[in-house]
Amino acid sequence: MAKRDYYEVLGISKGASESEIKKAYRKLAIQYHPDKNPDDASAEAKFKEAAEAYEVLSDAQKKARYDQYGHAGMGGAAGGGFGGGGMNMDDIFSQFGDIFGGAFGGGGGFGGRGRGGSGQRVFKGSNLRVRVKLTLEEIATGVTKKLKIKRLVPADDLRFSTCNTCGGRGQVNRVTNTILGQMQTASTCPTCGGLGKTLENRPAGTDEHGMTRKEEVVEVKIPAGVGEGMQLKVAGKGNSGPMDGVNGDLIVVIEELAHEFLQRDGQNLHYDLYISLPDAVLGTKVDVPTVSGKARIKLDEGTQSGKILRLRSKGLPSVDSYGTGDLMVHINVWTPKDISSKYRKMFEEMQSESEFNPKPEKGDKSFFDRVKEMFS
Repeated sequence: MAKRDYYEVLGISKGASESEIKKAYRKLAIQYHPDKNPDDASAEAKFKEAAEAYEVLSDAQKKARYDQYGHAGMGGAAGGGFGGGGMNMDDIFSQFGDIFGGAFGGGGGFGGRGRGGSGQRVFKGSNLRVRVKLTLEEIATGVTKKLKIKRLVPADDLRFSTCNTCGGRGQVNRVTNTILGQMQTASTCPTCGGLGKTLENRPAGTDEHGMTRKEEVVEVKIPAGVGEGMQLKVAGKGNSGPMDGVNGDLIVVIEELAHEFLQRDGQNLHYDLYISLPDAVLGTKVDVPTVSGKARIKLDEGTQSGKILRLRSKGLPSVDSYGTGDLMVHINVWTPKDISSKYRKMFEEMQSESEFNPKPEKGDKSFFDRVKEMFS
């Protein structure tokens, strides 16, 4: 069966804002959440479908690729590594468990939930998010960062016992009589809050699940070519799940620092080079900054303002290893605003000389042509 359009799945338009996309997903995720629809295969499929749509549309780069090519442009990108239709509940809760807020246990230091081999519920700790600031030089080569984080972990020597109320299931059943007969409904166990276990001892300074915050240093390897807003996942470095649950993940959000001279455009970099009128007329050699140091370029005699020089492979690498961008050097001839009477007289004499009259040739490219060539 062909996949539905992601915008149709979430019930939003293509122009929806980031907050509207998140709000639409949260509404569907809560509506079709497995805790609200136990043993309902249809609801589970819709829950997964909504998660896949949100995973793509909440990521600026994936959204742009999807808007241009549709599902064909996603390849293996949809599902953030858990493969669209092949995604499982643990992956969804790991990736988006913290989007539910207080609903379904998402706000109490733990997010997703599944079932272990014994049939008891296993809770996954919520994700942690940190922002990492990177320079263009670090982005060009890749870098390893040591991040100091505070995560929820279980205190030492905790002791648990199976909940007597629900028998470890995390849910209690209630039978009510109706005109149509008896009806059975399931609800979260009021004693253990759905955990299936109760805490026998609670050390001082811990929360109701025996969890405490611990400061740790996590080493994160950031690949070359990352960009503003990209997210990297460090598995298992988020908050621990309560009652011997599994750890959430650490989500590292990339923040790109502005460079003093260079401007980024995807993999390409741009630099504005200002030269004097004599250098433009006579030609010269100048050094321009790059992410790896400096590069010397030669300017020919009669260099025109607006000329763009392309330095191949002096840009940034692709995070997908699809080559390296270029450095575009934009030539600007600097015209002095204040000159002495000596040079004023000299320029006044030049005004009458035909040699200094503009004589663009047919082969000379306009500004529009240069811009079009740069992006071709």
